[in-house]
Amino acid sequence: MLIGRAQELSSSTLTITTAFSSSPNPNYTFSLPMRTPVLSSLSLLRSLSPSLHHRFLCSLSLSNYSKSFFFPLPTTNIRHSSLFRRPPLAKPLSSFVEQVVGESERDENEGFSRGGEGESFDFGVAFGSTDLRHLSSPSLEVKELEELPEQWRRSKLAWLCKELPAHKPATLIRILNAQKKWVRQEDATYIAVHCMRIRENETGFRVYKWMMQQHWFQFDFALATKLADYMGKERKFSKCREIFDDIIKQGLVPCESTFHILIIAYLSASVQGCLDEACGIYNRMIQLGGYQPRLSLHNSLFRALVGQPGGSSKYFLKQAEFIFHNLVTFGFEIHKDVYGGLIWLHSYQDTIDRERIASLREEMQLAGIEESRDVLLSILRACSKEGDVEEAEKTWLKLLHSDCAIPSQGFVYRMEVYAKVGEPMKSLEIFREMQEQLGSTSVVAYHKIIEVLSKAQEIELVESLMTEFINSGMKPLMPSYIDLMNMYFNLSLHDKLEAAFYECLEKCRPNRAIYNIYMDSLVQIGNLDKAEEIFNQMYSNGAIGVNTKSCNTILSGYLSCGDYLKAEKIYDLMCQKKYAIDAPLMEKLDYVLSLSRKVVKRPVSLKLSKEQREILIGLLLGGLQMESDEERKNHVIYFEFNENSGAHSVLRRHIHEQYHEWLNSSSKLSDDNDDVPYKFSTISHSYFGFYADQFWPRGRPMIPKLIHRWLSPRVLAYWYMYGGHRTSSGDILLKLKGSREGVEKVVRTLKAQSMDCRVKRKGTVFWIGLLGSNSTWFWKLIEPYILDDVKDFVKAGCQNTISFGSGSDTDENAADYSDNENS
Repeated sequence: MLIGRAQELSSSTLTITTAFSSSPNPNYTFSLPMRTPVLSSLSLLRSLSPSLHHRFLCSLSLSNYSKSFFFPLPTTNIRHSSLFRRPPLAKPLSSFVEQVVGESERDENEGFSRGGEGESFDFGVAFGSTDLRHLSSPSLEVKELEELPEQWRRSKLAWLCKELPAHKPATLIRILNAQKKWVRQEDATYIAVHCMRIRENETGFRVYKWMMQQHWFQFDFALATKLADYMGKERKFSKCREIFDDIIKQGLVPCESTFHILIIAYLSASVQGCLDEACGIYNRMIQLGGYQPRLSLHNSLFRALVGQPGGSSKYFLKQAEFIFHNLVTFGFEIHKDVYGGLIWLHSYQDTIDRERIASLREEMQLAGIEESRDVLLSILRACSKEGDVEEAEKTWLKLLHSDCAIPSQGFVYRMEVYAKVGEPMKSLEIFREMQEQLGSTSVVAYHKIIEVLSKAQEIELVESLMTEFINSGMKPLMPSYIDLMNMYFNLSLHDKLEAAFYECLEKCRPNRAIYNIYMDSLVQIGNLDKAEEIFNQMYSNGAIGVNTKSCNTILSGYLSCGDYLKAEKIYDLMCQKKYAIDAPLMEKLDYVLSLSRKVVKRPVSLKLSKEQREILIGLLLGGLQMESDEERKNHVIYFEFNENSGAHSVLRRHIHEQYHEWLNSSSKLSDDNDDVPYKFSTISHSYFGFYADQFWPRGRPMIPKLIHRWLSPRVLAYWYMYGGHRTSSGDILLKLKGSREGVEKVVRTLKAQSMDCRVKRKGTVFWIGLLGSNSTWFWKLIEPYILDDVKDFVKAGCQNTISFGSGSDTDENAADYSDNENS
């Protein structure tokens, strides 16, 4: 039965309504005594309405639905789509929920990262404020404890409600397993609701997951929704998403509140990939759920997209346009920052859509919205890419007459505009004007003016500005050194190029681009011995590596001087790595190879070397992910690196080079692009079947039974570089996912090598700690295989929340199931 009016309720009890869709006796009631006076009599004046279960009317599976649809929706009657059934909007929940929602509103508007100078859009203070009230949510009904007929059942439930929140996860499961003979769904539901009522939501989640494994379990939509919402409000997005997926698997559509809260939880997290997940949930909320999100949710997601650094946010243009389309379709008033942010994104595209920008500016004008500083800067940026001097100067005048301070980016964009039309001296004039008016010069401005004058081959001016830049103490210097060396190379000033190369090595970290320029110079002047030495340095240094351009350069040198034996070796290397050979060189190679081989060797079949196999095992232990097709015949390896990790920034380049021949076409770099992405993947191939079966059976991480045979020093080194940390005290921590038995095998193997270690668990991740002298021995073992440029980062140490100072070797509650496992 449904709950009556609030006047019929006592002020000391909270009655919650639930219905099991498939239960023989779907309605039952618990009344839970109030723990605190948080739910005042005012909150009980609200009536709780039941909700219908959401079911598909077709066999479409939401769990396999793509997360990245951007096509516009029909504008007619979207809220009453015939594809799904969902409940009418319910009245507000209790003031307790409103209080938690209020905390969500405050948290949502905090923590949006800002990029460097001119790299993020400046939002208004009120933009994106969130209101989660009045979202529909199913009611939950449970019996009052005193209404249970058996005294022993009442006593046991009361005891479980008291005991379970105080125990670690493993102990909690053991206690529940001991009660299997008498506990039924209504009992476990009471315990889960009680835990949520006393804010022990983690315990409630564990009880819920335990329930799902019992033979008597029947899915409870209301309980799952309530628990998912509480998990999301606590920013535990992985657990909220887990319950969200459970609802989808039942053929139901989650409530609007669950969609909304999960999106906000993702937006509040700093873990890489969360923004993509938030976009996917938002798209499904509209396209599959048929919901009309609140204005605040549109704005918050839009703000998160545009709040990314300019270089990466440009890839979210389609998603931003989809949000804009929804705002228009649903009849919301468009905030000025949405117009500005969209123009800002368009200005970062490689190909500028001038018509779209003009259309947005016209809409702003019709709406009476004045163009802000960020909008004017975006227009300047777009003009600089197209060389539109006239429009750039008009926009510049508007910036000068505005009340805001003159932005340094504006000078840079003007410099680029004039460089596009072949007036480098005008760009230099603007640079000096910037120094006079602002009293200082930005790093970006130095990079731009040196780039412009280098392309114009103004040698004296470039050298003078380079000296000025170095003396200023600003960094990074590398982009300007590359421009300087390219200018020397184009002018055949090889002595000056060599001097600039060694000067760059003294002031900057090694970079493949400058090595390639220097090696090209050596080959051009015929200094093959020195060129070979540079090539070997690049090949042996994992932080630099070689690429297609490097191999073609040294190959051309060997062919030119007639050293065919070395040319064949480079050719074999290029075949192995699947590097493209320049057509003129291939013509010479056909003749050379025909002299020593009956059949000209073509690119060999793919096969992992011993080094590649060991590296791959180390990375898989550190958290590398794999995916298999439905028949588990072909498998893909996904390389993902943390942008906030200095060690990962070096390691990604090395790994990209190591597995170049295995990468898919979108992950490979062109000769003029040396910026290795933080995410790339291999082709889908059956050769990876062994590693998928050993480390990713059934699509979940696993530690192989024979792992003790594979823990070589190189494997341990790459495991440490990819998934390890060194604490400020010098201890070494290694991250590992899998079963307890697998972790114990790894620990026994390390102990067999005289390295004692301890284990603690943080969520689904185990952390192996090598403390004191054990960390010293471990470092001596792996140091020969640690990349030189990575050593500076891993030796520095970091702060970590895992403590191995006390407690047992397997403390499962060390950090109590943190969602942010990769932070």
